[in-house]
Amino acid sequence: MVSYKEPVPRARRAAAPAARDDAPRARLDVDERRKQLLELGVQTFGHKSYDEVSIDELAAAAGISKGLLYHYFPTKKDFYVATVRESAQRFVERTTRAGATSDKDPLARLQAGLDGYLDYVVEHQAPYAALLRSGVGVDPEVARIVDDTRATLTAQLLEGTAVDAGDPLMRLAVRGWLGFVEHATLSWLDGKRRVARAQLRDLLASVLLAALQGAAK
Repeated sequence: MVSYKEPVPRARRAAAPAARDDAPRARLDVDERRKQLLELGVQTFGHKSYDEVSIDELAAAAGISKGLLYHYFPTKKDFYVATVRESAQRFVERTTRAGATSDKDPLARLQAGLDGYLDYVVEHQAPYAALLRSGVGVDPEVARIVDDTRATLTAQLLEGTAVDAGDPLMRLAVRGWLGFVEHATLSWLDGKRRVARAQLRDLLASVLLAALQGAAK
C-alpha cells in the first residue's frame, strides 16, 4: 500500500542540496499529521476562544504552512468543528471505559461512570468548559456534536438500570439531570473544587435517582 506523504514546497526542494539544517522539519503521513493537528487544536481551543485563534498561529505552532493546514481543513471553522468532535469522542470514551470496568449493580456502574466523567473534567478543565460554553455562535454542527455527546453519555451512564428509555417523561427527567451535571461540574471547577469530588459524585447520583423516582410515579 502506498502511503501519501506531504509534498515538499518547490522552494525547499530547490534549496535542499545546499541546505545543512541540523533539525529538518519532519514530514508526516496523512493520518499522523491529522492526529498532530487535532491534538494541537484540542489544546489551543481549550484555552482560547474561537475568535482568539488565528490560522497563522495554528500553522506556526504545527510547524507547517497555512496552505498545508488548509489541505487538511479547508476553513478555520472546519478545523474547530473537528477539534470539538475529537474532544467529545475522548470524553465519551473515558466515561464509557470507567463504567465498563464495574460489573457490580447499576448504582455502582453509575458511580463508576460518574467517576470517569469527573476524572476527565479534572484533567481537561479548559477543553471541557470550552466544549460546553463556546462554539461559533449557535453553529448547528457544533450544537449537534454536543447533543450527540449528551445522548451517548446518558445511555452509557444508565446502562443496566430499569429506566424505560421510551417513556417521554423519563427522557425529560434524564435530559434535565444531564443539564444539572454539566452546570454543577462547571460551577465546581469555577469554585476551585472546594467541595470534595466524592461528595459531588454522590450528589449527582442521588439527584438522578430522585428524578427517576419522580418520573416513575
